[in-house]
Amino acid sequence: MTPKDITQLIRKRRSIFPKMYIDKPIPKAIIEEVLENANWAPNHKLTEPWRFKVLQGKALERLRDWQLNWYLTNVPEERQTEKKLKKLRNNPLKAGAIIAIILQRDPKESLPEWEEVAAVACAVQNMWLTTTAYDIGAYWSSPGFIKDIGPFLGLKEGEKCLGYFYMGYHHMLEIAGKRQPISDKVEWLED
Repeated sequence: MTPKDITQLIRKRRSIFPKMYIDKPIPKAIIEEVLENANWAPNHKLTEPWRFKVLQGKALERLRDWQLNWYLTNVPEERQTEKKLKKLRNNPLKAGAIIAIILQRDPKESLPEWEEVAAVACAVQNMWLTTTAYDIGAYWSSPGFIKDIGPFLGLKEGEKCLGYFYMGYHHMLEIAGKRQPISDKVEWLED
């Protein structure tokens, strides 16, 4: 792989949303590779704070049901929308897999939490680049109710869900990227 290949892969990465997914299973071997690549993310003091729970098949239906129940129970009726209900009902079932992204704090708290969150984000970037290389769409979702999903996921002490990593095959053509020039964001301090 050349630097040009890496640059192209990084710049090709996009958020591909569940509504764009097609009904095509993702092979377990690819999901395992996505997770193994996540495991190689940089992390201070080698705390390896990432944990993952892979949901497929009936687990996606259970997630859908849990989300709907949480929404109907916790959001006042006057603030509930049909659009949100539709997304909660349909999105989990459109995914080939959903990976719950979990932070496991170092029990000794030997470094600031933000460093471990950053390490988990680096792991997710590795996942995203891997799915991009396989032409699998991905999207990191962080709905407000993840703060309450611990019992559903069976989280252990010190674990916190940081969101879902949706994955699914799609028929999207190249999606143009949108970034402001890096020159607007960098100051060179040379003298």
